[in-house]
Amino acid sequence: MTTTDPAGVLADLRAVLPAAAVVTASDRVDARLTDASGVPAAGRPLALLRPVDTAQVAAALTVAHRHRVPVVPQGALTGLAGGASAVPGALLLDLSGMDAIVRIDPVDQVAVVQPGVVVDDLARAAAAQGLFYAPDPASSDRATVGGTIATNAGGMRCVKYGVTRDVVRSLEVVLADGTVLRTRPATVKAVAGYDLTGLVVGSEGTLAVVTQATLDLLPAPGPVRGTSATFASVADALAAANAIMAGPHRPSTLELLDGVVLAAVAAHVPDAGLPTGARAWLLALTDARAGAEDDLAAFTAACVAHGALTTATADDPSRVEDLLTARRAFNPAMRALRGASLNEDVAVPRARLADLISGLAVIAARTGLVIGSGGHVGDGNLHPVIAYDPSDARQVEAAADAHRQVLDLAGELGGTVTGEHGIGTEKLGAVDAELGPTVRGLQRALKAVFDPLGILNPGKKL
Repeated sequence: MTTTDPAGVLADLRAVLPAAAVVTASDRVDARLTDASGVPAAGRPLALLRPVDTAQVAAALTVAHRHRVPVVPQGALTGLAGGASAVPGALLLDLSGMDAIVRIDPVDQVAVVQPGVVVDDLARAAAAQGLFYAPDPASSDRATVGGTIATNAGGMRCVKYGVTRDVVRSLEVVLADGTVLRTRPATVKAVAGYDLTGLVVGSEGTLAVVTQATLDLLPAPGPVRGTSATFASVADALAAANAIMAGPHRPSTLELLDGVVLAAVAAHVPDAGLPTGARAWLLALTDARAGAEDDLAAFTAACVAHGALTTATADDPSRVEDLLTARRAFNPAMRALRGASLNEDVAVPRARLADLISGLAVIAARTGLVIGSGGHVGDGNLHPVIAYDPSDARQVEAAADAHRQVLDLAGELGGTVTGEHGIGTEKLGAVDAELGPTVRGLQRALKAVFDPLGILNPGKKL
C-alpha cells in the first residue's frame, strides 16, 4: 500500500502539523527504519512524524486515512519482532517525544502518562511517592510505556505481578481515521461493554495509536532478597522451580539460565558474579514486606530437595542487583558467541518446560548451532537464543531453520510462539498454525472494524 501522491500527503501533513513534526531528511528517517530485532524494513518510508500531543496524532492519522497511507507507530525501537519496522511508503509515527507523566495519583493509585514515557522513569516517579510500577521488561531503561502496551510486554516480575495488560486501566487512543476515544472509565471496576482496553494492549499498533494511558500502581514492596542456586542439570533446576511455584511462597522473580548461557555470560562479562561450572542456575527473589525470611527458607529448601549443588542467599541490595545485571547480560553474551543471534520467546505450560529444553538440545544438534536458554520459568516463558555467524551463509540458513523448528516445538508442546515479544513480522509464518482459521478470521474481522482501510501497521501481527 503506497500513495500515488506523496507530495500531496506531505503538503497536507505540513498544513496541520508544526514544521519540526514532519521529517524527510534521509539520515533521520534511516535511524528509525527498524527495531532491535534487526528485522529489515520492508521498504522505504515516506516520512517520519514526531507529534507531541494527541491532537497532532489525530491530525496526522486523518491525513493518512484520507490518502490511504500506511502508518507505523514507533517508540524507543527496543522491540524484538520487527513490529516497528518500516513498510513501503509509510509514515513512521514516532511517539517517543510524547513523554509527559501527566500525574501520579496516590489516592486512586494510578499514573496517567503519555506513550513516550520510559518505563524506568515512570517507576522512579512512582517510587518517589511510595508507589510501585510492576512491569519490568529487560529494556526498561529505554523502552517506552507505549511500546510495552503495544506488545503487552512482560519481564522478570511477571510471575508475581502479571504482564503489562494487567496494569492498564484505561487508554486514550486515536483510531485510523483520526477519531479520538477513551476505551473505558478510569474506575477500578467497569464492565459496560466489551474490553476494548485489553484488546488494544498487545495489538502491536494494528488497531489504534495509544496517546495516553492510565496505569495501576501498587504500594511499594519490601526490599528485594533472593536465593541463588546451581544444579547439575536443567531438569533438576526446573524441578526446583516447579516446587517453588507449587508452594505457598510466591516469588517476585524466578529465573533460570542453562549451562550454555552461564558460560557465555562468564566469557562476555567476567566479573558478572554468576556461579560457574554448573549446568543450570536458578534465581528466586522475594519482595515481600513481611515473611521474606520464610520465603527465602522455602526457596532454598526446594532447591536443596531437588539436588542443588550450591545455594546462597542474596540479602544485600547491591548483590541482588549484581545478579540481575548478570541475568540481563544473557542476550548480549549469547550474541557475542558468534556475532549474531536470534532471540526466541516461546512459552509452554510449566509441566512441559523439561520437554522444551530437551527438544532445544535436539534442534541444536540437528542444525550444528549453539542454542542457550534462560528466562522466566515461573510462568513457562523461555528465551532460547540461537547463536550464529552472520558472515557464514550456512550458519545463517541453519539459524533460520532452527528458528522455525523452535516455534514448531512450542506448538507441539501446547505453547505459544511468543510470550511477550509479539509477532511483528518475525513470527507471522507461525501464527496460523497456533491460532487456526476461525480465530484468525475473527482477528481479521476485528482489525477491519477498527481500521477498515488497513493503514495501521500493515503486514504486522496478523
